[in-house]
Amino acid sequence: MESNSMNPAPRKIILDCDPGHDDAVAMLLAHGNPNIELLAVTTVVGNQTLEKVTKNALSVGTIAGITGVPFAAGCARPLVRTIENAPDIHGESGMDGPAQPESAIELDPRHAVDLIIDTVMAHEPGTVTLVPTGGLTNIALAARKEPRIVERVKEVVLMGGGYHVGNWSAVAEFNIIIDPEAAHIVFNEKWPVVMVGLDLTHQALATPEVVEKIAAVGTKPAQFVMELMEFFTQTYKDAQGFDYPPVHDPCAVAYVIDPSIVTTRKVPVDIELQGTLTLGMTVADFRAPAPEDCTTSVAVDLDHEKFWDLVTDALVRIGEPAALEAATAGAKK
Repeated sequence: MESNSMNPAPRKIILDCDPGHDDAVAMLLAHGNPNIELLAVTTVVGNQTLEKVTKNALSVGTIAGITGVPFAAGCARPLVRTIENAPDIHGESGMDGPAQPESAIELDPRHAVDLIIDTVMAHEPGTVTLVPTGGLTNIALAARKEPRIVERVKEVVLMGGGYHVGNWSAVAEFNIIIDPEAAHIVFNEKWPVVMVGLDLTHQALATPEVVEKIAAVGTKPAQFVMELMEFFTQTYKDAQGFDYPPVHDPCAVAYVIDPSIVTTRKVPVDIELQGTLTLGMTVADFRAPAPEDCTTSVAVDLDHEKFWDLVTDALVRIGEPAALEAATAGAKK
């Protein structure tokens, strides 16, 4: 981590998410790490309906003590497809398990797409990274509505896809298959795209050792993560046969914090839109070295220990937020 301390300028990100147990951990990591400046949190339909995931994002904002950061709701449905959610993994609320505090955070009146555009255009070119951890509907629409953001965005680091692994079908990952047309737009724009897919995130397992480290933090936000993992462990065991759940979304944030935690490989990637059996597949072409003009990379290997140390450290730094204390006290009255 020394390399980051020599570069004090934090990396500016917009977190576009659909909380979601692992999105919640991604938010906590982004807020609690000093090398990240969280510019905005935007929500999109995905793990649950837009209304539910937006409520969840505001709750996590309260739990983390996020202040002075705009939250905006985005697209309530995919570009073309019907809505598909994941209650078998995330429950009916989208974040079942822990009790959620009432949030005093007010939504920004702008649509998430406009907040994304406004934020990118307000900052110097090459300084804002987009980190989508849900379907890519908001990001695709932002690129179409204001094409100038494409050359201004530093990179898009997304959790989605998999070059050898699927989960919602034999070959397609949930975030991509729920809006493959949006993914097609995002992957085919000229901005750099880093695909943090299932090949990588299935290495980010919340093992008993990891849960023990988080428990040792001893704060309410750490307890919240523990309760998230408890529910997540059971649903992943039931739905996909995992002994320990893969915590996908914070892997994308971790890559932005410290790219040495995730090894990547440059390779052309495109999205299958027509296949009867392969809709939503992220097709990575490893047949030859990537051409010079290739703008897509895939995440390959995760430093498991360093990754979870980042998450634990973020929880330590977050401590006991005053906003959470106030919300909890209000709930008890």
